[in-house]
Amino acid sequence: MTRRTLMASAAFMTAGAGATRMKIQLDCGSIGVKASLPQAVEYAAKFGFEAVTADSAWLVSASPDARAGLLEKMKQAGVVWGQAGLPVDFRRGEEEFQKGLRALPERALALQQAGASRVTTWLAPASDDLTYIENFRLHARRLRAVAQVLEDHGCRFGLEYVGPKTSWTARRFPFVHTMREARELIAEIGRPNVGLVLDSWHWYTAGETVDDLRSLRASDIISIDLNDAPAGRDRDEQKDLERELPLATGVIPLAEFLRTLNELGCDAPARCEPFSAALRAMPPEQALATTAAAMKKAFALIR
Repeated sequence: MTRRTLMASAAFMTAGAGATRMKIQLDCGSIGVKASLPQAVEYAAKFGFEAVTADSAWLVSASPDARAGLLEKMKQAGVVWGQAGLPVDFRRGEEEFQKGLRALPERALALQQAGASRVTTWLAPASDDLTYIENFRLHARRLRAVAQVLEDHGCRFGLEYVGPKTSWTARRFPFVHTMREARELIAEIGRPNVGLVLDSWHWYTAGETVDDLRSLRASDIISIDLNDAPAGRDRDEQKDLERELPLATGVIPLAEFLRTLNELGCDAPARCEPFSAALRAMPPEQALATTAAAMKKAFALIR
């Protein structure tokens, strides 16, 4: 047995024993539930989520007493921070980008002071105006500037590639839509705090395997999204805004996905982002309970 095989075997035994550093995160917006940050913390505690999305806008606008009270509630409930969304529009004109970049230090400081350390965004997989290399250079320049601000405030920065063929062929020039391409962009950005958002949906629709996951280190993974895919469609026919709750159909091999990340020692928060019309039509507490049950069922595969 080689050293690598021995280490992998030991990691698998640890995972099988029920150890995982990943946390189930509540992101109210991704399941269609409207809630302020304090309400989201209450929901997380009530329905058994272990982490909650950090809202930098709320943290900036809240009073010191309100922020301290929220952090105390989180501590008492055993709820930690998941990721926060990036409040910078880097996909449009330079003026919009620079405006967002100027406002970012205040947001990043609020996250840092609250103890939140992960910020994420997604990459548009195609453009009508920019060729791949033009888009690559633009993203590298802009996201490098964002990463520097976040790094100055102790935040890691995750990039999510969008995998469905129906998305990256929808415009004239395809752009980053695979893990390999996203890692090339991260290398070009060249900042140590930049990594990946790994979504089981995009991993599946990009045609990737557990070997692609095993090429990563735990530190490469900033956050995780868990979703399943509608049955009865070929992989290349899947549409990005039509997904399912984890394990709803079994189309995506979530057991392999989660177990492999666990073997890596991944400590990222994992949220559900199903873009499900049925879920969004539910009353808030029903949607929360349904999502929590699906996520716990998925994590039971490794716990």
